[in-house]
Amino acid sequence: QVQLVESGGGLMQAGGSLRLSCAASGRFFSINAMGWYRQAPGKQRELVAAISSIGSTNYADSVKGRFTISRDNAKNTVYLQMNSLKPEDTAVYYCNAAVSIRTPLTNNDLWGQGTQVTVSS
Repeated sequence: QVQLVESGGGLMQAGGSLRLSCAASGRFFSINAMGWYRQAPGKQRELVAAISSIGSTNYADSVKGRFTISRDNAKNTVYLQMNSLKPEDTAVYYCNAAVSIRTPLTNNDLWGQGTQVTVSS
């Protein structure tokens, strides 16, 4: 069974930094695109940042210049470095990955369990 396990959330004051990690475990052929989403209370889940298998990235406008997504393919891990945190960044952050499990040509859309990030003012 392939799983995504997140770590690194917590409580931080505004202006501080946090780093989230998400590691894939299990048997699979490859991990393609990976990304981070977040969902604040009463709001829809939104894309924060994404990174392709070759390292191309895109970000939500609200986090550009503050957050950086990266990945270590040898460790099957994606990271989200969050700097200059704001109270409006408070949300549950979810890792997402497109993983080829049964065959090299198909993708399974996997989600992590979510990690809480709370930014106090």
